[in-house]
Amino acid sequence: MSLVWGIRSGDEGAMATLYDRYSSLVYAVALRVLGETGAAEDVLQEVFMQLWRNPAAFDSGRGNLGAWLGVITRNRAIDGLRKRRPETDIADVVVSVEPDMADAAERSRAMEKVRGALVGMPEAQRSALEMAYFEGLTHTEIAAKTGEPLGTIKTRIRAGLQALRKVFEA
Repeated sequence: MSLVWGIRSGDEGAMATLYDRYSSLVYAVALRVLGETGAAEDVLQEVFMQLWRNPAAFDSGRGNLGAWLGVITRNRAIDGLRKRRPETDIADVVVSVEPDMADAAERSRAMEKVRGALVGMPEAQRSALEMAYFEGLTHTEIAAKTGEPLGTIKTRIRAGLQALRKVFEA
């Protein structure tokens, strides 16, 4: 992506363009997780500062920038929730991040692929993935919640992610 290369070379114009393009996505994800405009604005600033300081953290070979920013934002917002855990129980937060795709038809095809892959997974594997990515639970929290060994949970999530990756490579 040429804008990321621009940021890597210190081009402030490239950063401004990326901010204009993706700030609404980043803010929406942060607001949905945190539920507070001020906290969401803080996460928005942190995410773009992280990109400015370390643009090499984004690897275009592993996915698109919009989806990567969404995941980074979600993780940063969940970290913020955990810091203020006495006020908000993270188990009550459900987040879905839509990848930044060109059009609705492509998004629909992608969602069908994901649904098909999830339906084809064993229940325990699908459940572990859902707890990790939609409920924001850590591997340790999932193991505690299900009573399964930590290694088993990690293996299920890894296998599930590999299955999803294969669906999109096909």
